[in-house]
Amino acid sequence: MSSSLVLYSYWRSSAAFRVRIALNLKGLRYETRAVHLVRDGGEQHAPDYVALNPQQLVPALIDGEKVITQSMAIIEYLDETHPSPALLPGDAAGRARVRALSQLVGCDIHPIGNLRVLQWIESQFGADDEQKAVWSRHWIATGFQALEAMLANNKDTGRFCHGDIPSMADACLVPQVYNARRWKVPLGDYPTILRIDAACAAMDAFHEATPERQPDAPKA
Repeated sequence: MSSSLVLYSYWRSSAAFRVRIALNLKGLRYETRAVHLVRDGGEQHAPDYVALNPQQLVPALIDGEKVITQSMAIIEYLDETHPSPALLPGDAAGRARVRALSQLVGCDIHPIGNLRVLQWIESQFGADDEQKAVWSRHWIATGFQALEAMLANNKDTGRFCHGDIPSMADACLVPQVYNARRWKVPLGDYPTILRIDAACAAMDAFHEATPERQPDAPKA
């Protein structure tokens, strides 16, 4: 696919997943360049990629000569450079709420259970697969308890996290629900989260961004 936008991505990365959703919601064409986070010790540590993103993480978005890192910074960049459809509300209070919901996922849930953290607790403390699963389930559930309350008890929650149009908050929520299912987190206590996730799943922009539909996903 020929495009000025290039996304360095890994099929199962939650952060890359949320950027793919944003790109799809905007209807933007982009080229995917896969960065395998496990193979050969992790391709994110290769010198060429480190030069691009010194954090050695995905995603990274290339727009012409510009390199943008950090998934929510990328989403806000896309929202400012391609304003329609908007992924942040037009009012200050609405933008603050969407950012708070997004950051609850992106800053407080996701980083604690991402690949490098799980690899570290395995190497440093000998955590086995079940212990890593217990760790992940605990922190996802802790975050979801707060997120459910914030969504269920707010008049601004609509079909989606904020009103009836998907926003950055939904782009962050859906990959975390995917992770919750992967780690077998019981989800019955989060009906609002599940309802919003189902509304998102019905949209092509979310469906096409799912890990299994990515070009670097393992073939069945």
